[in-house]
Amino acid sequence: MDFGLTDFQRDLFEEAFGLASEFKLQYWREKDRTAEYPTEFVRRFADKGWLGTIIPEEYGGAGLGITEAALLLKAVCLSGAGMSGGSAVHFYLFPPAPIVKHGSEEMKRRYLPQVARGELLMAFGVTEPNAGSDTSRIETFAERRGEGWVINGQKTWTTNAQNASKILLLARTSERDEKRPLEGLTLFFTDLDRSACEVRRIEKLGRAAVDSNEVFIEDLKVPAEDVVGTVGRGFYHLLDGLNPERIVLAMEAVGIGRSALGIATEYAKTRVVFNRPIGQNQAIAHPLARSWAELEAAELLAMKAAWLYDRGESCGKEANAAKLIAADAGFNACDSALQTLGGYGYAKEYHLERLWREVRLFRLAPISQEMVCNYLAQHALGLPKSY
Repeated sequence: MDFGLTDFQRDLFEEAFGLASEFKLQYWREKDRTAEYPTEFVRRFADKGWLGTIIPEEYGGAGLGITEAALLLKAVCLSGAGMSGGSAVHFYLFPPAPIVKHGSEEMKRRYLPQVARGELLMAFGVTEPNAGSDTSRIETFAERRGEGWVINGQKTWTTNAQNASKILLLARTSERDEKRPLEGLTLFFTDLDRSACEVRRIEKLGRAAVDSNEVFIEDLKVPAEDVVGTVGRGFYHLLDGLNPERIVLAMEAVGIGRSALGIATEYAKTRVVFNRPIGQNQAIAHPLARSWAELEAAELLAMKAAWLYDRGESCGKEANAAKLIAADAGFNACDSALQTLGGYGYAKEYHLERLWREVRLFRLAPISQEMVCNYLAQHALGLPKSY
């Protein structure tokens, strides 16, 4: 669907899809098997300037909007790259967002051009094992010592920590206040010093090519200039990137769902059982048709949210609803596609089981479906806060 896109936006999507499609399904199957980071893929996107899509031009980026970022990531995921390719590009776009908005001028000029060129891979350290969805209860603590800070604690599900040189790290800098629980959190962009940080890879269901890790931090020394924004306001600096990220995540889920749907539809047209194509049977056709409708609806809502955001208008409800619907639509499409191929859907050579495993993550992260419903119940329906 066109969504009233400009010629530039249509060309962006086509170019990104063409570039991503140079890396065939077998490439992603192998990266998934070996848990190897897709360096060649990321390098190609860096060379074309796509990693700097939403970084301002004065810091080496393209200075584009969330609509363009959403189209870019949808194109990557639609190509069959799934989350292995989508996350590899995604983590150059969104973890730097707090730096773009709140970093010092020196920090932005020093690091953002490196991110845009694909020369600086950063890890993202927010989640903790004892806090879960309640970020106010993280325990990693930064103690001020002299002109700088010393950080101790533990992070989990930290993406890119196997290879990253820097980490965007959220830590407490004052004790939790029950009346203002999300204050007293500070965001740091600092060296991932291996002498003070032990990184342990987490084996997981999908997206093996992009690593997730536990990080154990002991006396990590951080200079004062590595604080992003205002001390004690780190959580709110992170919030600035959450709504636009959810829009793009929705489009990634749509892209993966459409990729799986394409594989299943072609199979249903050509696979003959009992002297007829299996797609002639309503038991096959109807789940695929329903998936098409669900993906279409999710994409429309995500594009509306992107349009609102790029106009500077409130889009919290739309962005969260898009993520909610797209996560389910993407998974349902992959599940219906896998079921269409029957036993072959379970086989790795048809690639659906990889897409099925990867798209499942959208129901869990970066925010659960239940937490999205909590937000919508409160902010869209006006119900009492439930968490």
